[in-house]
Amino acid sequence: MKLILESPNLEDFLENTAIINYQEASIAKKVQEIRDAIPSLEAQARLAFDFTRDQIRHSFDKCDLLVTVSASEVLAAETGICFAKAHLLAALFRGLAIPTGFCYQRVMRQGTPESGFALHGLNAAYFSSVGWVRLDPRGNRDGVLSTFNLRKEQLAYQLNLSLGERDYPYVYRSPLSSVLHAMDESHDTSELFYRRPEQIDETEVLV
Repeated sequence: MKLILESPNLEDFLENTAIINYQEASIAKKVQEIRDAIPSLEAQARLAFDFTRDQIRHSFDKCDLLVTVSASEVLAAETGICFAKAHLLAALFRGLAIPTGFCYQRVMRQGTPESGFALHGLNAAYFSSVGWVRLDPRGNRDGVLSTFNLRKEQLAYQLNLSLGERDYPYVYRSPLSSVLHAMDESHDTSELFYRRPEQIDETEVLV
């Protein structure tokens, strides 16, 4: 898939924000731990990815009702849905000076069109050796498998386009406002499960 970037400027994908707050003390500490563990940038990225995928619990898998949004909240609670985990991975990558953005897919909520659709969040990151690569830190379980692979994309879900699922090619510099609104307005993750946007709004399409 040819990715469509919100901005051609790599610096725009290194921004520290209230959500992707990699300058916050706990995130900065984790970034330094990763740097100290191994010298290669690609190996550091793999370590950050594996940590976010495996050590941060996916809220829906663990029936955890806490809604976390910012990267520091996700790290402190060690839990989050796909969007939240993508926020944390972006913060860790940006702290490592790896330009990182946000991507989305439209997936069936419970495996059938009748169950409805919702956006699924993941990341795209830029490496000088390969360019932009999508990575999905959702967390593995039965039927869901993602890996850190810069040469061959391995995302969490195998989409069924014939049933209405969709793979969006857009790479955003910040999380979608519709996603953040759903997270902010939900009292717990059981409510957020149904509040998630069903698709990317026309006003959010990149051209």
